[in-house]
Amino acid sequence: MQTQIPMLNEDKEDILSQVECFALDMDGTIYLGEQWIDGAKEFLAQIEESGRNYVFLTNNSSKNAAVYVEKLGQMGLTVGEEKIITSGQAAIYYLKKHFPESRVFLLGNPLLKEEFVQAGICLEEEHPDVVVTAFDTSLDYAKLCRVCDHVRAGIPYIATHPDYNCPTEDGFIPDVGAIHAFIHASAFRYPDRIIGKPNEDIIEYLTTRVKTERAHIAMVGDRLYTDIVAGRNHGLKSVLVLSGEASMEDVKVSETVPHLIFQSVREMIPLLKSRRIDA
Repeated sequence: MQTQIPMLNEDKEDILSQVECFALDMDGTIYLGEQWIDGAKEFLAQIEESGRNYVFLTNNSSKNAAVYVEKLGQMGLTVGEEKIITSGQAAIYYLKKHFPESRVFLLGNPLLKEEFVQAGICLEEEHPDVVVTAFDTSLDYAKLCRVCDHVRAGIPYIATHPDYNCPTEDGFIPDVGAIHAFIHASAFRYPDRIIGKPNEDIIEYLTTRVKTERAHIAMVGDRLYTDIVAGRNHGLKSVLVLSGEASMEDVKVSETVPHLIFQSVREMIPLLKSRRIDA
């Protein structure tokens, strides 16, 4: 039986008063393309005014933290890299924990490769111990052949996140999930482990970064099958906003129901007043 769907723009159980840190999806939740969602900047300011914290948590592994900091700066928000958590960073954390000193074949953009190298990951093209696939917008046929060869050889196969498509201002473009489908068609394997939302590994990494108990973290996003499932399945509060992909019709047929639903983050602002979390 489906959990009862919460009323739109209401917090009857005072759930937000328990939240110390907001883990915020980005595109569709805080902005669309290069445009702020109405009220999003005011929402971020109110989080801090109320004594709470926030970080941005994204599955997109085609960009590193510095790129997001630059983009937000161009949009008028000054934040440091400590506010950005990506599935690429979570993959680095996972590799260091479970495959220390391993040689890694990384299917990813130059920016992500640089981030891996700076973190001390040894990248190897020809004889890797582990394959990691990411959202590689520099993909070409030679790379596809090479990654299929390595996956076909049976070595451990890790993915940064599961998304099939990435939203853009003009629609959608194929994401890493589509790459996995190509690899499976040739090498007959899907990833052994997927790090990003809605899976446990990125949530574990999140908690190490924000140093907050899961019961006091809210996952806020516009996708039921990543953001909301991540929150519900791993002990976080889950908050759906209808400013991006999901609609109330989607909620009605979803197996996973969020704790709270708001039209956008703007409607959350009044509920954060006078709820300061003491240090």
